[in-house]
Amino acid sequence: MKKITVTIPCYNEEKSIRQMYDRLTTVFTEQLPQYDHEIIFVDDYSPDHTREEIRKICAEDKRVKGVFNARNFGFNRNVFECLMYGDGDATFMLFGDLQDPPEMLPKFVEEWEAGHKVVVGQKTHSDESKLMYTLRTLYYGVIEKLSDTKQIQHFNGFGLYDRAFIDVMRQIDDPNPYLKGLVSEFGMNIKVVQYEQAESLRGKSGFNFMKYYDVAMLGITSYTKVLMRIATFIGAGLGGISALLALYALIRKLIDWDSYPFGTASITIGIFFIGAVQLFFLGILGEYILSINTRSMRRPRVVVGEKINFDQQKEQLHD
Repeated sequence: MKKITVTIPCYNEEKSIRQMYDRLTTVFTEQLPQYDHEIIFVDDYSPDHTREEIRKICAEDKRVKGVFNARNFGFNRNVFECLMYGDGDATFMLFGDLQDPPEMLPKFVEEWEAGHKVVVGQKTHSDESKLMYTLRTLYYGVIEKLSDTKQIQHFNGFGLYDRAFIDVMRQIDDPNPYLKGLVSEFGMNIKVVQYEQAESLRGKSGFNFMKYYDVAMLGITSYTKVLMRIATFIGAGLGGISALLALYALIRKLIDWDSYPFGTASITIGIFFIGAVQLFFLGILGEYILSINTRSMRRPRVVVGEKINFDQQKEQLHD
């Protein structure tokens, strides 16, 4: 009997834990009875009662397991690490706020059994603000243009991953991985299934502007080289223009010394323009250096504080 592991990253999900368990159990009982399964809730140090809800369900059903991080390690690190906990023939990952419907699992399994090693969900609609959805669309468009690897737009990690793909992910020694890019880069025979994202039961997103910015810059610095090359080209272009202007000014002065009263306004504008370009690309360079610095430290992605319903062998594997 094949086994499917369900991994669920959680943060402030006390309102949805029980419903998530009930809906997943119904899916396996009514639509996928031929598969063994386990459900793993991975809590990234929620300040609410998420852990208490997970403990209750773990006590009721030994196929439900809990992983509690020792502190909050952030979305990217926790989500990637979630994929490492299961030992099923495939791992189904969805998020604890129930925006991504558990009822799509049978469709994903159908595509997986058809030979697709990675089956992912792509949002065609979301209840987030139109402004945020538009900005997200623009971001995906930009990073796809700049990246050497074709990116999956409006994909957050929701999907079913074959064990062969999970084994590849286990080989990645990156303390701050960008899962969306890794799926696009290493995904085997990817199948994209479209769906409409529901409203979060959490009430509001746990992301603020800086967290969105952090994820966006992680994607850019992980999968694009173009920005730094643009900086080189712009620098070379401005240098060439400056050299031509200097030559022009010299010739004008030699022809007629008194007819060359360049104003200070144009000079000031030029200085500010060049300074702005330099500062912009210094910021981009700083993001790349910060990304390199983080990765070079070789720190663990997360530190687990407690596990529930894991056997001793598996606990030693992940500690």
